[in-house]
Amino acid sequence: MRCPFCGDTSSQVKDSRPAEDNGVIRRRRLCPACGARFTTFERIQLRELTVLKKNGRRAPLDRDKLARSIHIAMRKRPIDPERVERMISGVVRQLESQGETEISSDFIGETVMAALAEVDTVGYVRFASVYRNFSEASDFETFIHQLRPPTDTPTPTPKPDLS
Repeated sequence: MRCPFCGDTSSQVKDSRPAEDNGVIRRRRLCPACGARFTTFERIQLRELTVLKKNGRRAPLDRDKLARSIHIAMRKRPIDPERVERMISGVVRQLESQGETEISSDFIGETVMAALAEVDTVGYVRFASVYRNFSEASDFETFIHQLRPPTDTPTPTPKPDLS
């Protein structure tokens, strides 16, 4: 593993432990050249995924980019960071298990929105506002109105005549 500080390739593993519900190995490393310590994470990757973007371009799925967008949507929300990481790992596993090597950006966005809806509705609305390119306040109003279940307004029951 290359040292992020000096670029030397002979780092030593000092500690390894499972993280994120045993789906990731967290390794503390030491660079013998400069003495710096850093952490790496090793994840299971079922297959290489390619994102088919709306403009027709193809790009490899970047888990870190996906995680950044989700973390932005969840910023300052009272949700445990570990739960957010489990959600991100679940989204990536769901994408990898589709059986396809090319996945549309629309499918990725809808998958993330479904996961966010289960965890936090505010994060869900924030992500949707960027993903669906809201441009006016009315876009938010329409979207939030779709979130709420229709409420039946009860008809008042007539009062009995006691005379």
